Amino acid sequence: MTQQFEGKVALVTGGASGIGAAFARTVVRDGGRIAIADLNEDMGRALVAELGTDKASFTRTDVSQQDDVIAFVDGAAAHFGRIDILFNNAGIGGMGTTLDLDAAAFRRVIEVDLFSVFYGCKAALPHMLRNGSGAIVNNASIAGMLGDFGMTAYNTAKGGVVNYTRALAMDMAKSGIRVNAVCPGCVDTPLFAGLKAAESVFDNFIRAVPMARIGQAEEIAEVVAFLASDKASYMTGTVIPVDGGITATSGFPDLAPFMEILQKGFNA
Repeated sequence: MTQQFEGKVALVTGGASGIGAAFARTVVRDGGRIAIADLNEDMGRALVAELGTDKASFTRTDVSQQDDVIAFVDGAAAHFGRIDILFNNAGIGGMGTTLDLDAAAFRRVIEVDLFSVFYGCKAALPHMLRNGSGAIVNNASIAGMLGDFGMTAYNTAKGGVVNYTRALAMDMAKSGIRVNAVCPGCVDTPLFAGLKAAESVFDNFIRAVPMARIGQAEEIAEVVAFLASDKASYMTGTVIPVDGGITATSGFPDLAPFMEILQKGFNA
């Protein structure tokens, strides 16, 4: 039985842990090869050792630096001979309102979460064009679809990723290169670890999720793998929330326990 990524080479940024590492494991599981970029050398090299040096490679990369991203992409193409898939996954969080943030803090989030996506796509596209095909998946967030309290820079960056995905998809639609975005909600990754440690904050996050749990990195990776695969061959410019139902709600709390009281009020 042919595996969906057999003969294909994928690249992932922020691939040493979390959703990126889960995607790397999925690619290799399904017959492909993976080039991993991350700042964490120990974790990146440990993942390569787990997956096999014939199936995976690692490059220490600061995605906020275009030269670093170019070196990663071109190095992966030289090492594996081609590039078929790019998952722009690397990102950082950022808290603060416009009143709180200084320009440097705002710029840092934009550079890591948004500029890095542009850098990755610009570097990978010439390789994909030579192949006549390719699939790009950008890791946005439901924070790029809606607004949040105190997350000005992050909302701005991820909103940029969402619309950059759509714009690039239109530009590349006739070239055989598809571009889509995945928008995770609350996911159990290192980025979320601080919130898990603060029990009262974590409880509030859980209450906001209709499925009453946070997602697992593997659950997001499977959606990314679908978008990167030929199974999604007629999908481009799509923005898919994977969020346990958060973006399906109106924002009102669960009123079911109070239905009897509410009905009396409506019928009064």
